[in-house]
Amino acid sequence: MIELEGVPELVDPVMVAAFEGWNDAGDAASTAVGHLDREWKGEVFAALDAEDYYDFQVNRPTVWLDGGVRKVTWPTTRLSVIRVGGDTPRDLVLVRGIEPSMRWRSFCNELLGFAHELGVEMVVILGALLGDTPHTRPVPVSGVTSDPDLARTMDLEETRYEGPTGIVGILQEAATHAGIPTVSLWAAVPHYVSQPPNPKATLALLNRLEDLLSLRIPLGELPEDARAWQVGVDQLAAEDSEVAEYVQTLEEARDTAELPEASGEAIAREFERYLRRRDPAAGQAPGGHATDGDVPYLRDPAGGRTRPPKPQRPEAGEDPGGSRGGRDASSGQDQDDEKPDESTGDPDD
Repeated sequence: MIELEGVPELVDPVMVAAFEGWNDAGDAASTAVGHLDREWKGEVFAALDAEDYYDFQVNRPTVWLDGGVRKVTWPTTRLSVIRVGGDTPRDLVLVRGIEPSMRWRSFCNELLGFAHELGVEMVVILGALLGDTPHTRPVPVSGVTSDPDLARTMDLEETRYEGPTGIVGILQEAATHAGIPTVSLWAAVPHYVSQPPNPKATLALLNRLEDLLSLRIPLGELPEDARAWQVGVDQLAAEDSEVAEYVQTLEEARDTAELPEASGEAIAREFERYLRRRDPAAGQAPGGHATDGDVPYLRDPAGGRTRPPKPQRPEAGEDPGGSRGGRDASSGQDQDDEKPDESTGDPDD
């Protein structure tokens, strides 16, 4: 039974969820939800029972000291609520946790039970995947949905992905079948610099969420972190001529593919975001760093090296992107992730 004592009546609530693990390359998605929780001072009102969903040999609990008293933190998924003010107030229900080890259908049903009781009007799930994208260009963020009507009304892509999926794909389909409009936002993280954190990808997800929900999100020092991250990766990449050449190849491919995208619509979206941010009445609350560190690493997904790798030239028909996954929550190693449909650019549903 779901208990919601102490949770106020929400205004046009939207559930925003992200999960560490397979669908969280560079920790970009989970960091984005953590940023929202921190900037708007979210209040946790529920946590799922860790015994029901997690294998503690995969996601181990941690022990810590609180005033000399030893305590245990169990891996779980927590829900918090934040009140967003402004001219058009809207409340957010944040879901942040680790991809469960088992009982995914029960896991999704429990989350959707909270959504139903709180009157959630839409579910937005954030994810990040590894892709063949240069770190020097804006982070691509795709908005996808399984609902054809929602795709038309909100200018989203209708997903066509087929293949292995993570908890993001399962939750999206469960919410859709429950009659809740559901959208997934996916950031593409450069596969050759997959080591978290990736504040540039986190910033891109938050900007896309702003556009989707017509909210103004306080970004704190995240833009500065993103610039510092790119400068650091530039310096590391410059140390190896083969890496620099490979990045240039990705840049040329990206620029050629996106030439038609320099449209009036794209320019208008960016200008609208600029106008929202320069509105002095909106104000921006001061915030802390959205990441736990500021040292970027170039990492070979196969070898785990933390220096600029020498990428091998792909053979004919071979995907140069390598692994496309997030990190295993216990080992920190990259895992394979589902690859977007190359013909449509759709990531996992």
